[in-house]
Amino acid sequence: MTPIGLSMNASTTAKRTVLISGASISGPALAYWLHRSGFAVTVVEKAGALRDGGYPIDVRGTATEVVRRMGTLPQLQDAHIDLRRCTFLNADGSAVASLTPRAVAGGVEGHDLEVRRGDLAAILYAMVRDDVEFLFDDSIDTLDQSGHGVDVTFHSGRRRTFDLVVGADGMHSHTRESVFGPEARFHRYLGYCFALFTMPNTFGLSREVMVWNTPGKAAALYAVGDNDELHAFLNFHQPEPPFDALRNPDAQRDLVATAFAGAGWEVPGMVNAMRDADDLFFDTAGQIRMPHWSSGRVALVGDAAYAPSFLTGQGSSLALVGAYMLANALATNRDHTAAFAAYERDLREFVAMNQALVDNGAATLFPTTARALEQRNTMLRDLVTMPSATARPAHSALTLPEFASMP
Repeated sequence: MTPIGLSMNASTTAKRTVLISGASISGPALAYWLHRSGFAVTVVEKAGALRDGGYPIDVRGTATEVVRRMGTLPQLQDAHIDLRRCTFLNADGSAVASLTPRAVAGGVEGHDLEVRRGDLAAILYAMVRDDVEFLFDDSIDTLDQSGHGVDVTFHSGRRRTFDLVVGADGMHSHTRESVFGPEARFHRYLGYCFALFTMPNTFGLSREVMVWNTPGKAAALYAVGDNDELHAFLNFHQPEPPFDALRNPDAQRDLVATAFAGAGWEVPGMVNAMRDADDLFFDTAGQIRMPHWSSGRVALVGDAAYAPSFLTGQGSSLALVGAYMLANALATNRDHTAAFAAYERDLREFVAMNQALVDNGAATLFPTTARALEQRNTMLRDLVTMPSATARPAHSALTLPEFASMP
């Protein structure tokens, strides 16, 4: 294929056309399943190229079955980080407990996967790049729905009409805002801000993570391999979301530095590294909760529809499962209204269970009071001698239907 389009002939003109906004995780996954069921798929991505790198993410529970059905499980197993140790530290840097990641996060050893976000994105992209049209360095400006389709004007000025449009453009989805309204209507703030960036591995860490805590603050150094780079993480409790800082990198750096002023361990060096980092990612911990994930011919998938927050560890898994379920619904139902209704009906309970993980204890890894911190530390010490043996049900609560053929 060419980077700007698919040739049109008798075999393609009859296909239903779908525009997907976003080429991270849910977008390419959805493109794979839609192409498999006979759709002509276009993916538009505002970045100039596929985004590589990024922090480690989990693929677990039902999502593991999705990637198995895609045929990508062996590649993801090869890319698995195989983190061996997670050490929690007191304010002075002394150890609270050192555990296996499975003991901390739950899951089933040998089944759950942890990979770099960029590795997962690259694997998904490689599966569809020869079959799907990608429009990089572009985005949707306007959407105009009618009885025959969705008229789309792109930022580049090009205009196209599609049968359906799907927003897979993340928690701060432009597609969602265009069709459903401002993010504030659907955003549930969870009381934390966080900063992610890379810094030199001057600590000799290898395939491990070290987590420092004081009430309301956490700092982590994450070594995904034996190389000279670390993923650094600074997380802090903030009662109200700092809206003014969300679009201002300098204000973000100042906010983080102020929050961690006077902190011990290696935190001062981490703050200095953050100020110099050219890959800083700052955001609030929050969820997207919507009464409906579709309107007319436009639907949402992944974080755009139901971001669970990093506190659940389920964002990428929900994106993969949601893409499968949406594509299956569209393959099963020729009418898009019936398809979108089936997508919501069959997936909403699974989404709700995973979003509820933050209410059912996941956020206790970042306690905000001294008492809660001591309770958390007691729990971690207990896990050293009695590790969790089974996955949390939310990860695997959905049994996937067999993928349908196009009606």
